[in-house]
Amino acid sequence: MHDLYYKGRIHTRHNHVTTGYNTKRSAKLGSEKHPLMLVVASEERKAEIALIVSDNELFAEITVDSAVDENIKDLDGLLNKPTTTRFDKTPNRNDPCSCGSGKKYKKCCSLKG
Repeated sequence: MHDLYYKGRIHTRHNHVTTGYNTKRSAKLGSEKHPLMLVVASEERKAEIALIVSDNELFAEITVDSAVDENIKDLDGLLNKPTTTRFDKTPNRNDPCSCGSGKKYKKCCSLKG
């Protein structure tokens, strides 16, 4: 007998349990519910970081502790997100060459590469 209807009980399949709407996701880093935890060495640096945080509409708890190294890695990670590298499409053989010579690509730059 099939596993799904063993002894009259209906068992959900594994893929139905693991897919669907995620209700247990964590809050976004830098939001009001999950603020950034930053450590700086001086009050001047705290004011500077607070200005950067407010300009980017983020939330952070900034503590001043001169005995500990400065820790603003989470803020740097949010502000300097990597971008996708995009390349220009190589022209087809009969398209005009992208170098601006006016020749077809097959008679100009396809021979150089």
